[in-house]
Amino acid sequence: MKLSEDQIKKALQELPDWNYEDGFLKTQITCADFKEAFALMTRIAFEAEALNHHPNWDNVYNRINISLQTHDAGGITDYDLQLAQKINQLKG
Repeated sequence: MKLSEDQIKKALQELPDWNYEDGFLKTQITCADFKEAFALMTRIAFEAEALNHHPNWDNVYNRINISLQTHDAGGITDYDLQLAQKINQLKG
């Protein structure tokens, strides 16, 4: 179920480094180098697959840009919040 903007703002209080922009939860992660960025993306991919919820993302050298949205719902849902929390745990 699509969350309201108030619900999203409240949830963001517990998601450091995430923002709500253009209908997406967004973050940028900077790693030490490409190898570390790729390793982190691989760990995220396994979590995303387990949740059956996949991010929009791109990677340039040591930087990963991630955008989350539940396309079927047309907005942010609990799936996005769960994956954002997992990503925060993985990045340390």
